[in-house]
Amino acid sequence: MLHPDLLDSARAISERIVSLRRAIHAEPEIGLQTPLTLAKVRQALAHLPLDWREGGATTGAVATLRGGKPGASGHGRVLLRGDMDALPMPEETGLDFASTIPGRMHACGHDTHTAMLAGAAELLCARRDDLAGEVQFMFQPGEEGYHGARHMLDDGLIDPLPDAAFALHIMPNARHGAVAGRSGALMAAADEFDISIEGRGGHASMPHDTRDPVPAACAVVSALQAAVTRRFNAADAVVVTVTVIEGGTAHNVIPDRVNLRGTMRTLSAANRALVRELVEQTATGVAAGYGVSAKVSIRHGFPVTVCDERAVMLGSAVTGDLFGDGAWTPLPAPIMGAEDFSYLLEKVPGAMFFLGVAQEGDDWRSCCAIHSTRMMVDETVLPRGSALLAGCAMRFLEKGFG
Repeated sequence: MLHPDLLDSARAISERIVSLRRAIHAEPEIGLQTPLTLAKVRQALAHLPLDWREGGATTGAVATLRGGKPGASGHGRVLLRGDMDALPMPEETGLDFASTIPGRMHACGHDTHTAMLAGAAELLCARRDDLAGEVQFMFQPGEEGYHGARHMLDDGLIDPLPDAAFALHIMPNARHGAVAGRSGALMAAADEFDISIEGRGGHASMPHDTRDPVPAACAVVSALQAAVTRRFNAADAVVVTVTVIEGGTAHNVIPDRVNLRGTMRTLSAANRALVRELVEQTATGVAAGYGVSAKVSIRHGFPVTVCDERAVMLGSAVTGDLFGDGAWTPLPAPIMGAEDFSYLLEKVPGAMFFLGVAQEGDDWRSCCAIHSTRMMVDETVLPRGSALLAGCAMRFLEKGFG
């Protein structure tokens, strides 16, 4: 069993966790450089016995706590991760601590992830004498499409690698305080594509004198949807979505080109490679049938987030110990969003869990989801997240995955 007072200890520092979350929320930063956020974290944890490593391509940092339990090596090293960056979007929450920077918002909850990780550091430092081994606290920028975790790995900030890694992600449209997870694929790989349909423009009254790229672009969109449903097993989900169609300047002008943009999401490495080929073959083939051409560019995104079964079982057990029966919910299927914690999980066994932060008593199904301009968080849940992260680290250092 865990320390029986771990959750109570987390609640006792609730004010500090919430205060840090609000300070980060009010000044959101985007991308790989989040110096204000890191400075807030370092100030909040300055009194703790942590060794810090920074530098490289990002403002990411790893704080290490070395356990003080004598005569035992424990099960080595465990990493806990929190991401720090925000999204380029406006905020419409009306909160007193809403974003003070126009066009930026912590709409994915990374402010809460960072604050909960800082809370876990407080809890574990207070129990340092009972820990055998090391805990790495990974404060990471650039999760929102910037590959921050990969950069931190490349920069050597997580060297040596831990023996296990854990992370939390809030869900504002999930039951208050509930914890969810699954072994195997948890979240999808996400790649991006750009397709340029090239034709020959002209006057809208004389389409026969042009090579109109507009109907070809429409046909490409339809063909991509049909190809996915006919070429891939629905049990191994593949999602191809065209999100942008750009072309034309006036109602009576056929344009020279139409540009398409979108994403490809997959749950296996094999399908990830196949769907890239499918997008290129479909676009070029359909375009040729319309007498125009297509150029396809693909940008590789995050890999599949794969959770180790042993780590998920550990998280489930810790959830039960801390919050009682019914707090853990096994996810029946993966979520098709993407997450760059996947870079860690490619190298280290571990897991990410979802934490429901809907207001207690609300119909959580109707709450705004992540990436909404009106996303809200019930801050009373945050101490649970700190306790869960700390509990996973304590359990692993004591027992490993056994």
